[in-house]
Amino acid sequence: MSLPETPSQTIGPFFAVGLIWPDGPEVVPAGTPGAVRVGGRVLDGAGEPVADALVETWQADPDGHFATGSGGFGRCATDAEGCWAVRTVKPGPLPAPDGGTEAPHLDVSVFARGLLHRLVTRIYFPDEAEANANAADPLLASIEDSQVRARLVAAADGDGLRFDIRLQGDQETPFLAI
Repeated sequence: MSLPETPSQTIGPFFAVGLIWPDGPEVVPAGTPGAVRVGGRVLDGAGEPVADALVETWQADPDGHFATGSGGFGRCATDAEGCWAVRTVKPGPLPAPDGGTEAPHLDVSVFARGLLHRLVTRIYFPDEAEANANAADPLLASIEDSQVRARLVAAADGDGLRFDIRLQGDQETPFLAI
């Protein structure tokens, strides 16, 4: 006798129980010189907010070095409207494997209901386009479609930056295969 395979299932999410981070969305304390708010909304394929997602950011320091321990790490659960935000400082450029330079960016992981694996993307800074750093970034340069490439660059939004994460659909955020 042979039984059919059991389908994969997700349970939870248990973000409020299992993934609490002491500093949460505060990568740097209030009042830190150069601090900037980076945030937006997590949206599903229909453009509806995902109210139970978790957004993690990880980044280099302003000198382009990754700190040991928890430096440069933030974690923020989305609210009922799918909103998330972290307070951080702009990271410095990083050396690229090919000898070039990666433009300043935040590495981002997204966890949400229905995802068996996290989604990974990057957030680039809009002011780096003026310095041509974004154009020289190996990852951004590898994306031929300028409209898709633009989805990885945050937009100025008042006193901070806005970066909406779209999980599916025509305006889907580019995710990295890692």
